[in-house]
Order: sequence, then C-alpha cells, then structure tokens
Amino acid sequence: MDSILFAPITVRGITVRNRLWVTPMCQYSAEQRDGVPTDWHLVHLGSLARGGAGAVFTEATAVVPEGRISPQDLGLWNDSQRDAFSRITAFIHSQGAAAGIQLAHAGRKASTFRPWDVRRGTVPESDGGWRTFAPSAVAFPGYVQPGEMTAEDIGGVVAAFATAARRAVEAGFDLIEIHAAHGYLLHEFLSPLSNTRTDHYGGSLENRARALLETVDAVRAEVGPDLPVLVRFSATDWVDGGWTVEDTVAVARWAAAHGADMADVSSGGNVPAPHLPVGPGYQVPFATAVRTQAGVPSIAVGLIEEPHQAEQIVATGLADVVMMGRALLRDPNFPLRAAAALGIEIDYAPQQYHRAPIGRK
Repeated sequence: MDSILFAPITVRGITVRNRLWVTPMCQYSAEQRDGVPTDWHLVHLGSLARGGAGAVFTEATAVVPEGRISPQDLGLWNDSQRDAFSRITAFIHSQGAAAGIQLAHAGRKASTFRPWDVRRGTVPESDGGWRTFAPSAVAFPGYVQPGEMTAEDIGGVVAAFATAARRAVEAGFDLIEIHAAHGYLLHEFLSPLSNTRTDHYGGSLENRARALLETVDAVRAEVGPDLPVLVRFSATDWVDGGWTVEDTVAVARWAAAHGADMADVSSGGNVPAPHLPVGPGYQVPFATAVRTQAGVPSIAVGLIEEPHQAEQIVATGLADVVMMGRALLRDPNFPLRAAAALGIEIDYAPQQYHRAPIGRK
C-alpha cells in the first residue's frame, strides 16, 4: 500500500524522509548546570534517529541562562553549547534524519525543580535558582512571583532567540522551532490570563502577539530564506477567559506572514486546567483547525501512539506531520515498526541490525 506517513515532505529548502517526527522532550540532564548537551543527549537523540524518525527535535533549549525550565536544562547561548550540539546533529544526519531544535524561554515557569526531584516549585537562588521574569508580575500557581519585563527586556529576549538560531544553524540543525506553548514566556505574552500589560505588548490580540511576531521576524532574518522556522502553539488554555483556538488560528496566520512555515499545535500549560478531555489524538482537531482555517501547514501531537492512527491523521489531511513522544520513549524503533505494520518498505533500517529485521518475531 501507499503511505502518506512515510512519504517525504519538503519545507522550504529541507526535505524530510517521512512525516513521523520526534517531539521535543525535556531530559533535565545537563548535570553540570551549564546548558551543554552530554553523552546522554547524544545517545537519546541518536537512538531516535537510528529508529527511523523523519526529524528528531531536541528538548526546549534556552536562549538565555534565566530562560531554562530547570538548572539542568539545555541552552544555546554560547559557543561551547553550539559545539557540543554539533556532534549530535552529525550523528542524526548520519542516520538519515533531519535535526530540529526547539528554542525557548520559560518565563515565569523557569528555575524549577526537575519532575523527579523530591522538592517542587521554584528553585531558590541559594540552591542555584534565579529570579524569573514574565510579561506581567503574575505568578504561576505554586511558583514565585516573576518580575515584569520592561520593553528593553523583551527586546533582549527577541535578540537572544535570533542569536541562538544563528548558533543552531552553525551547529548543523535543519529546522528551528520557536516555543510559544505550554505556559512558557511567549505563550505567557499571548494569553490574557498571564499578560495584563497596558503597553503595546498587552491588551489586544495584536499587541499580545507582538513579542512572538518580533521573534519570528528576528529568527527568520538570522537564518535566511531556506531554513524552515516552526512555531509551537498551545491552541487553548482550557480555561474560560484564556487563550483560544480562534486566537491560535489568527496568530498562526500572522506568524506565517512573518516567515514561519509550520505550526506545531499542542495545548495547555499556562494555568492549571483540571478538566482536560485527554484521550487518543485529543489535540489533533487543533492542528486541523490551524491547517484548514489559517491555511498553515500543521503538526499534530498528543497521544498518537498507533501506526494506523498516525497514518490516518496525515492521509485524511488532519495534519501534515505527526510528532510523537511517549511512544518513542517506550520504543525508539517505533517508526521502523510502523512501516512494517503499514506494509511499507523503507531503505533506512540499520544494516547492523539485519539479524533482527523489524516486523519479524
């Protein structure tokens, strides 16, 4: 049978071998707290490339030290980090996959303990944490109150995204994703629940989108016309009075006009939302809304865990690409197994593993 999931896709000057990509997943494993990727990241990301994914994205990678979610997050604000990433992108490329990076600033959700730490909430400065900043001095529940950013602060962050994008290109990345989801800084600007500013970065939808659009402009100018730029959105805050799907459609359209190529559409994370309708593919309709209503190519995420489910999403036009996370953590070879399950012959199964061909017991 023919497969859309395993058909190549071209985004600007990059052709990716299939449409089953690895979503950014935080590893909290830069144990030296210097933002430099380690052997863990090489093996983790490399195994996903070896397993047949089309594109492999790094975790949320901070553009400034204070933009890290935790002290153990990756960063791309200096050349040492860039050089360490270079060996990772080289291995990903050697396996035939494209290398993507998600550039991020955690805003009011920065300087927090890792999920498996006993302690919760904000890491105190005495333990290696730092003061956090956000669009407004509105705390995420359970975290410390952030300082409100000045216009100069905002300009500095926009410039930091651009500089990190330049380093990403130098490190060999093929796709750049701007993180504007999950309650981190750029999402905080977008949502009226976290942005109560009264200047030209707050109030109307156009004003709340300004920081993101300035970031897209700066990154596009830095990376040039051929490299794909993606934006990750949370389509809804899942709370009345918050960010909505309709807002996402509008801003995705604006972002495309400013040079973004695809919208990676997730949801939530900006405020506690206790009644999420979580289930297989529960976020796919958001990607479909962006694709059909904004006319922007979209990526679907969220409990996509079965080969025929993934194939159906792209084959029926619900999204252009699917990104997977948990299923790939459980089985880095999932793409190779998916091809076998769909009856698709591919030529990038590792020859070193010929004794145990995927699809046979």
